[in-house]
Amino acid sequence: MALLALAVKMTSQGKVLYWSKRIGKDNSIFLMPKYRTMRTATPVVATHLLANPDVYLTPIGKFLRSTSLDELPQLYSILLGHMSFVGPRPALFNQHDLIEFRTLAGVHVLTPGLTGWAQVNGRDELPIPNKVELDKLYLQRQSFFFDLQILLLTFIKVLRRDGVVH
Repeated sequence: MALLALAVKMTSQGKVLYWSKRIGKDNSIFLMPKYRTMRTATPVVATHLLANPDVYLTPIGKFLRSTSLDELPQLYSILLGHMSFVGPRPALFNQHDLIEFRTLAGVHVLTPGLTGWAQVNGRDELPIPNKVELDKLYLQRQSFFFDLQILLLTFIKVLRRDGVVH
């Protein structure tokens, strides 16, 4: 992790970590760290809402995102209890449509995860209603063995770089 932090620092200006306001269990807001992959002047919106996200990526940003290495600092959020290893990915504080759909589906009661059922079934490519439906399925099927299955599938997806758009 120290080598990744050094790589971020040496390839772009700004802080190594980006602290993002995210929605946690019961729709509470928490700060989630990631290695910074975007330039410091990037608008605070979901990446897919940017007209040309590649313009905002740092020199090492695309690599960090495609390998999911930018997510490693979230282990800190897991230690604090804001996140778990498996659960719905935490929404940005301003993703009102996703937050509303998850609340209506009852998914907001789950602790968000580093990975989740939706991530292994489409990741960045999923429309919000499909993502919420998969999150709801996770809520219904949640178990230790299902979590192990999701973790294994995540490992395979990350190695293959499946479902990464930006």
